[in-house]
Amino acid sequence: MRGWLAPQRPGRVAVLTDPRERRLAATEILVVLTVTLGLRALSSGLSLIEAALQPVPLNEQQVALNAPASRNELVDLAFQLVRVLQLVGWGVLGAYLLVRAGFALRAVGLDAKRPGKDAVWAAGMAALIGIPGLGLYLVARALGVSLTIAPSLLTDTWWRIPVLVASSAANAWAEEVVLLGYLLTRLRQLGWSENRALVLQAVVRGAYHLYQGLGGFVGNLVMGLVYGRFWQRTNRLWVLVLGHTLIDVVAFVGYAVLAGKVGWP
Repeated sequence: MRGWLAPQRPGRVAVLTDPRERRLAATEILVVLTVTLGLRALSSGLSLIEAALQPVPLNEQQVALNAPASRNELVDLAFQLVRVLQLVGWGVLGAYLLVRAGFALRAVGLDAKRPGKDAVWAAGMAALIGIPGLGLYLVARALGVSLTIAPSLLTDTWWRIPVLVASSAANAWAEEVVLLGYLLTRLRQLGWSENRALVLQAVVRGAYHLYQGLGGFVGNLVMGLVYGRFWQRTNRLWVLVLGHTLIDVVAFVGYAVLAGKVGWP
């Protein structure tokens, strides 16, 4: 176990030594985080502060992860698809900048050379994070430090399930490509230690979910540490994209299908 927890020495990532290249790489990282998950993390933190200032306890307030954006069914569908495309765009931006920096996508584990093994590992990683994550949420809510999370409030339309699946995949693609494939690779080029980079991306991931309460922050911080170390050790990004997708599909679709039919905490 100790060997697994220890970071693996990264290979084939040359540390940038030219001062101008280092400045440009650092600036690029700041720009990417600003327009994607980093700025959303700040907004998420403000949402938590606003919720904490309300007279109603946190665990009596509800936050919806997939909420209607319009009363018109087709307009709502358009809004949901735009959100999905935005997340896909974030991940594509990270992948594109890696290619521009001289990295093939297979270098970060975005290839199809072992789909079977990747699928098995993805299911295992989903279970490893998803099951304890549910328990953490219930504990945090009982302690009053987490909002009540409604994974989906979308109405029962013909497009609800496909959109929830697409949203799950888009969330996973954006977070894992930007925070793991892109950010950790670029930080390696700047000479950051594996542990230091691991903690930074995990904190950003956790902060991005602060709108859910402290339970969301801690749960996603832990997820970032586990997923980040897995990627540092294996370099298989598809495993984590698929695993994250499975977690969200179970949460989003499961809630949408079972809400009102079973008791929810």
